Amino acid sequence: MNTIVTIGRQFGSGGKEIGAKLAENLGIPFYDRELLTRAAKESGFAEEMLQNHDERPTNSFLYNLVMDTYSFGYNASSFVDMPISHKVFLAQFDTIKKIADDGPCVIVGRCADYALADYKNVLNIFIFGDEECKVKRIMERFNLSEDKAKDMIVKKDKQRQSYYNYYSSKKWGRADTYDLCINSSVLGIEGTVKLLTQYVEDFEKK
Repeated sequence: MNTIVTIGRQFGSGGKEIGAKLAENLGIPFYDRELLTRAAKESGFAEEMLQNHDERPTNSFLYNLVMDTYSFGYNASSFVDMPISHKVFLAQFDTIKKIADDGPCVIVGRCADYALADYKNVLNIFIFGDEECKVKRIMERFNLSEDKAKDMIVKKDKQRQSYYNYYSSKKWGRADTYDLCINSSVLGIEGTVKLLTQYVEDFEKK
């Protein structure tokens, strides 16, 4: 097993839970918040700072600076002048590559598919769900009313979409951005995990 699986997900689709169970099935490490902890250790940033900027869009006027500096190699002076949101992104970007170099794993969110675009052993998955199922899951998880749950889903997905679209050259949630898009509401969490486990195992055999 040497496959790295990245998972993009709509809020409330169960993407994190699916990712964790998939990693367990495959016997490989799982990274979600754990990625922030490692990025904090390796970059010297406080973990709280990384959490504050985690998958949140930047409102910086320094558009495209990050990818320019990343593409051409950033030096100390350009790094110093960068907004904190960009520095946090680069810290995560570097950590994702290091994690991938360590071996197979499942990584949830944080533009991991884009960070690992040059890696051949990566499967990029997107998990989405029916509105009714997502609202129900969020109502139960956070003890919210239906309206509050709906608002939270819209807000979180907008955050994730603008973060991904800002830092990546692809479009969040669009089918041609990923290798496989799955509606978790059709098969449920366990069924989706089973399907993905088979998908990864078949990918390994090809």
